Amino acid sequence: MRGRWRSADKLLTLGFSIGTYFLLFCVGAIFGKIVMEGAPVLLRSEAPYVNTNFFSKSPMTLHEFKDEEGRLLRLDHDEYRQYRKNNPGAVLLEERSISHAGGGILGPLVGTAMLVVLCMGMALVLGISTAIYMVEFARGGRLLSTLRLAIMNLAGVPSIVFGLFGFAFFCLSPVFPVLTTEPDWDRSILTLPVWPGGGYLSFQGWGSSLLAGGATLAIMVLPIMVAACEEALKAVPRGVREASLALGASRWTCVRTAVLPQAAPGMLTASVLGVTRVAGETAPILFTAAVLSRATLPWENLEGSGLFWVSNLLTQKVEALPYHIYIISGQPGGEAIDHMRYGSVLLFLILVIGLAMVSVILRSRHRKDSH
Repeated sequence: MRGRWRSADKLLTLGFSIGTYFLLFCVGAIFGKIVMEGAPVLLRSEAPYVNTNFFSKSPMTLHEFKDEEGRLLRLDHDEYRQYRKNNPGAVLLEERSISHAGGGILGPLVGTAMLVVLCMGMALVLGISTAIYMVEFARGGRLLSTLRLAIMNLAGVPSIVFGLFGFAFFCLSPVFPVLTTEPDWDRSILTLPVWPGGGYLSFQGWGSSLLAGGATLAIMVLPIMVAACEEALKAVPRGVREASLALGASRWTCVRTAVLPQAAPGMLTASVLGVTRVAGETAPILFTAAVLSRATLPWENLEGSGLFWVSNLLTQKVEALPYHIYIISGQPGGEAIDHMRYGSVLLFLILVIGLAMVSVILRSRHRKDSH
């Protein structure tokens, strides 16, 4: 009987080992393919060892053709225009153009960074405020249980549902105001002049914009932020609160001066985890913020000044790296577009893995400090 159990144990161990190593092999093969194809796009063999054009140019059309000598040339749109200018009588054979396969990823990279910064700014305020209320001020009961259940259910909602919600609520709903010098009178439900000779505060909704995308991503990451911040607050020893209250501090003063500084490292870890969660989302920004291509960076050629300039910046569409990868992955082009696909995916993986490593380092330091 014991021999049978030992044999079964060995077989189960062998099966689990095969499954584990097969999974590692698949992951290694995928990462290896991406690194092998993407590394030559990001790196160069000579100084400065980095493909600066890939990081300093926005996506543009790639032109592929053969010259009169039969050489296959692939030129970005700006290089192609210069080539035609320098060779006005050149005969181009088998010419074709591939959208978004040339240039670099400056625009999508900048747009992603702006979306993440705006999203985390909103999510941190909402998440920390909710966690403080749930841990420090709310009384246990049906309301608190319902609130926790709602947050847990929110964590299981598919990302595309968040995208549809953000499109209907933030983009189309006219309850959200914007500062503008030219309000949309058809959409606006209320338009107020802000000062003589200036602009208007128009309740016309945000439309498809950076602000709508950031707010949608903030709602999406909110369950992670609330749960992590709540655990960070609960980890603060109760003696810290009791000592602060015994010295005559109010409840809010106790939280602000004694509890929050102790919980700050855990909240910082939560914010990094939130970044890794939303940085790769495509569906929410597809409906609320992303644009296929832009000729300029978001802050270039904006009208107005002061708060109106900020409002114009936040209410425009932006490029985003996940959306850019989604577009070029489904676009025909063969080898001509492979460099853009693998280069973009490799850079995106490096960013996500780097953020995850930062989260692990912060968490380990927080544990050492707590001990």
